[in-house]
Amino acid sequence: MPSNPPTIAELLAALEELSRSRSDRVLRLRGCLPIPGTGSDGPGGADGSEPFELLIFRGFSSSVSHPTAFDPDQPALPEGAVIETAELLEGPLNPAAERLLAGPGPVQEFLSPEHWQSA
Repeated sequence: MPSNPPTIAELLAALEELSRSRSDRVLRLRGCLPIPGTGSDGPGGADGSEPFELLIFRGFSSSVSHPTAFDPDQPALPEGAVIETAELLEGPLNPAAERLLAGPGPVQEFLSPEHWQSA
């Protein structure tokens, strides 16, 4: 019997847990958020979605493109969000000199601790 894919909340929780033990890594997620009341047939903007960027570092998710709930127990992305790519960066992040270690690729790759190892 096939298992159901994880919810956005479960996926973020698993990635945050992995990031706790790798303070030298930042995971950047990019994708699209549904715009409430407009439907969401895919990426873009005119179709009811807008791009997002989320960073996961030391067990916490932080959106750099949208406001999030103050409560850290609430997922930083709503259900219906579509994660298109993930990139592993050297941490702590230095925007002036980012060092890409892995990706871009599917976020599911980073559910494995081996993908968080040194490049």
